[in-house]
Amino acid sequence: MQTNAQTIPTGSIRTFGEYGVSYVVGEPERQLPNGDWLVNIQVIESGEKTQYKLSKINQDPKAH
Repeated sequence: MQTNAQTIPTGSIRTFGEYGVSYVVGEPERQLPNGDWLVNIQVIESGEKTQYKLSKINQDPKAH
């Protein structure tokens, strides 16, 4: 999805930092006042569904 020149990598698998657990990037939830986006994610290990800032998702590495 295109969000003001930023692409949300829906369906990609990322990790929280270099050695964190993996999560799947979902659909955008809402735009924040600062222009960032809250995106739905699902933690693979636990199945937990939560939201995470797009700016953080873009900093996290793709899972191997």
